[in-house]
Amino acid sequence: MVISTKPLPRRTFLRGMGATLALPLLDGMMPAFASSVAPVRRLATVYIAHGAIMEKWIPAATGADFELTPILESLAPFRDRIVVVSGLTDRAGVGLPGEGSGDHLRAAASFLTGMHPKKTEGPDIYAGVSVDQIAARHLGKDTQLASIELSLESVEMVGACEAGYTCAYGNTLSWRDATTPLPMENQPRLVFERLFGGSDSTSQAARLARIAEDRSVLDVLLGEVARLQKSLGTGDRAKLNQYLEAIREIERRIQKAEEQSDMELPMIERPTGGIPDTFTEHAKVMFDLLTLAYQCDLTRVGTFMMCRETSSRAYPEIGIPDPHHGLSHHGNNPVQVDKLIKLQRYHMQHFAYFLEKLRATPEGDGTLLDNIAIVYGSGISDGNLHYHDNLPIVIAGGAGGRITGGRHVQLPKDTPLANLQLSLLNKLDVPADRFADSTGEIDQLSA
Repeated sequence: MVISTKPLPRRTFLRGMGATLALPLLDGMMPAFASSVAPVRRLATVYIAHGAIMEKWIPAATGADFELTPILESLAPFRDRIVVVSGLTDRAGVGLPGEGSGDHLRAAASFLTGMHPKKTEGPDIYAGVSVDQIAARHLGKDTQLASIELSLESVEMVGACEAGYTCAYGNTLSWRDATTPLPMENQPRLVFERLFGGSDSTSQAARLARIAEDRSVLDVLLGEVARLQKSLGTGDRAKLNQYLEAIREIERRIQKAEEQSDMELPMIERPTGGIPDTFTEHAKVMFDLLTLAYQCDLTRVGTFMMCRETSSRAYPEIGIPDPHHGLSHHGNNPVQVDKLIKLQRYHMQHFAYFLEKLRATPEGDGTLLDNIAIVYGSGISDGNLHYHDNLPIVIAGGAGGRITGGRHVQLPKDTPLANLQLSLLNKLDVPADRFADSTGEIDQLSA
């Protein structure tokens, strides 16, 4: 073994015959006798609506000897990278006296915020900052995008969706603050453009051209704003200052893009057309884009709504013509229950696809799956009865060595869901003493 005090550059490539191939992390890329580079830790949330058939979800045994249940079977290849967590309760999703129904919209609005949403159909919405955005404020300092929010269904944020609750509560999981829900994107082409601008591909030449164009437009815009400020009153100046903050964030992203412009990315063409025809095509391309965003370190925080609460989507591709929401109110009809189990298994197969993409993507001396923490689950357990306790939750990934997989963890009854959120923040080095109604961290995530 030859020990050199001059390591190879981290981004070293083989070039020839018109192709470029990124090398894996080699010994020669590390300084002699240096300790391992700290892993880049990431967070993802994948949400499913209407709960689960819990007797087909919760393993009978706890600890490492559990057996995967029918709904979880697709996770068998990743058994050592998952923790099934039982016993969590989303108290904020439960209706207050006099509120009546609306459990679905409350479940979505509170899943990442831990806050009970204000019942309204108007613009006076109120929930709380979501845990992904708390993480994004910290982890997003080193990336072009603080976070990315994806959905496979409607992204409308207006109108009434359920029992006096606005659609804004059900069509997103992410909240920048108590009154600002973040829209989720469901069109692959628009997601690609958010990640790579208006470029037709991820090639370096296309990215450099886009950066130069963005910089030119920003320079003109800042000049116009500076001239406008001189003629405004106090109130308008305050509004304009908020606008300038948004512009400065864009400027920061451009600077970060310039710093990363020499990064070799996988060659991917911009998706064309609108939303793919089938659920599988749509889900796979969106999971591909989310994986690419992590791989390129464009963001370290992602939220993915696989299906939204009160969804009327049917799944004829697997022989289920029934609307999802109606199917969840099965009334214990065995035919309807079997259909719902089949649908929940179908969703889990697509989550397994995402895990495989992450596991197949090398990073450092491991993979993306080793360095990410993913929450897969719902804010409702029994969709037929709208229960918010004993939620169906799976944690996948290693969080850079801080989560130990291969176990079913049974927590005490009514453990706050916020305890999980608090635990994940701290495992990702996002300092937090408390989140929503948390009562402490979940020590069992690490063996």
